Amino acid sequence: MSKILVMGSNGQLGSELQAIHTLYPQHDFTFADRNTLDLANLCKLEDYFEDRTFDAIINCAAYTAVDKAESDEELANTINHRAVSLLAKIAKKKDIALIHVSTDYVFDGKNHRPYLETDHTDPQGVYGRTKRDGENAILDVAPKNTLIIRTSWVYSSFGANFAKTMLRLGKERDSLGVIFDQVGTPTYARDLAKAILDMLPQINTTTPEIYHYSNEGAISWYDFAHAIFELSDIKCQVNPITIDQYPTPATRPHYSLLNKAKIKNDFEIIIPYWRDALKECLKELGEIK
Repeated sequence: MSKILVMGSNGQLGSELQAIHTLYPQHDFTFADRNTLDLANLCKLEDYFEDRTFDAIINCAAYTAVDKAESDEELANTINHRAVSLLAKIAKKKDIALIHVSTDYVFDGKNHRPYLETDHTDPQGVYGRTKRDGENAILDVAPKNTLIIRTSWVYSSFGANFAKTMLRLGKERDSLGVIFDQVGTPTYARDLAKAILDMLPQINTTTPEIYHYSNEGAISWYDFAHAIFELSDIKCQVNPITIDQYPTPATRPHYSLLNKAKIKNDFEIIIPYWRDALKECLKELGEIK
């Protein structure tokens, strides 16, 4: 039985890993949240591994407040970059497999085709920059059996996210304005959690590998909101607006499609279509049968 540490266990992805971990009895899971293992405290992070050993670490922990990061760069950098660098060194020293979750925000969003893992990164804000720096730190340390998985537009039945916000606002209001000129693919965190656990026993790399994962398809936030209301039978008018009409402190990529050919080929995983994944999440939330 392999011993797996899940960091960031109370976030969306970590919560989904907790929800499905009993389906993988071959693993002995340890779930660590911010109270147990705070990436903002590098000394305690190092101390945590002094007398503990694991076969693999799944790092779901991150500073994800995209707009707040613009005025909180030091903390975002500590969690998304410096702590990740330390984690990679620990994984290398103790021969621990590492799966680190990253983001589409490492790109500038100006592409006209889905981003490949090898495409140039050019983050447009603090969040994306610190996540990119965390990726680069892993590549520099180069622990073996390490995967960096970039994902996009994550939502879940757990935590705060776009899908749950739309459900709440759709029941409170007659109409909503939602951005239509930002294109990407939602990722149901449970699908990503399953993919990670299915990939885990197959990891065999001499240097870190980068992979992309999201659900299949391409939509805007407007399309996503429209589908949420349609499937949940919520009578709320969705009005398309542009990014310029909804200014935020952080610049968000206009185009976030990720090419997933590499992860599908290397691990032979089947990725669900975004609308099918949304239905499953809405069932979990009790919005549809």
